[in-house]
Amino acid sequence: MPEFGAAFAEALSLVIRLDRDLAEIVWLSLKVSLAAVFLATVIGMPLGAAVALFHFPGRKAVIVGLNALMGLPPVVVGLIVYLALSRAGPFGVFGLLFTPAALIAAQVLLVVPIIAALTRQVVEDLWAEYSDQLRSFGAGPGRALTALLWDGRFTLLTAVLAGFGRASAEVGAVMIVGGNIDHVTRVMTTAIALEVRKGDLALALGLGVILMVLSLIVNGAAFLIKDTVETRYG
Repeated sequence: MPEFGAAFAEALSLVIRLDRDLAEIVWLSLKVSLAAVFLATVIGMPLGAAVALFHFPGRKAVIVGLNALMGLPPVVVGLIVYLALSRAGPFGVFGLLFTPAALIAAQVLLVVPIIAALTRQVVEDLWAEYSDQLRSFGAGPGRALTALLWDGRFTLLTAVLAGFGRASAEVGAVMIVGGNIDHVTRVMTTAIALEVRKGDLALALGLGVILMVLSLIVNGAAFLIKDTVETRYG
């Protein structure tokens, strides 16, 4: 117990004085996760809205697939991205394996199904509520897509926050495609796993504290947004 107390005290000291190694890892983690969530949002929201508004052969299968992919095992995603970016893979010529770009690619694949599936549900509910009104103005599903995304923006923001939570907490996929290389691809989750194995509990605890704070901020923001929307719109 005294050893844990000393390690925790040192961890807090690292966080308070913004230790250089800790800050570098946190900064890379944020850059990778924010970039991945941005790209996943650009892909996932239009995809989810299109599935909600347009009827086409295999639509139900697509919906089931999106819902199933929300729980896609990260190590499977890591393996897929690794094979795609390896020298023998279709994108091996770009040399992206074991770079931050590979981490972003893995996180995008993990987050897109979450944002797309949640967007589909939100837009589908809005279309069921406002379809008659929109059609009276001559707006079919295609023209209504942008309007419905805008109308559901606050609820959809919770989907984006959920995606960020998934991306920032990921370890399996980024370990495979990034290799946990110091000063290159070492993010918070992979650094924690490494430091625990090395016995450096102080740095691991410091990163863990920051990761927990980020998780609390994200979940708190999602709760406040949901509560505000429910209060405003009943």
